[in-house]
Amino acid sequence: MGWLWAIIVGFVLGLLAKAIIPGKQHSPLWLTTIFGMLGAVAGNAIARALGVEVTSGIDWSRHVFQLIAAIIIVALGDMLYMATLGKRKQRA
Repeated sequence: MGWLWAIIVGFVLGLLAKAIIPGKQHSPLWLTTIFGMLGAVAGNAIARALGVEVTSGIDWSRHVFQLIAAIIIVALGDMLYMATLGKRKQRA
């Protein structure tokens, strides 16, 4: 059940990040989901490092860190995806 939640959260975070980033992102949906999952893991680590690991009620600060991390990872991952895709198209 843990992997299912990780995929769902990664999917939602990846889509939110794509919606927030200006312009068009070219990475496929499966890669965006993986970027979102990485953003969730990185956001949790940042929240834990800053001492907001456990709060009463909904962990809004942890979710904000996850979203910020997902935005950064989706933006960088999309740039890397386009850089490798562009090199592949030039060879053909």
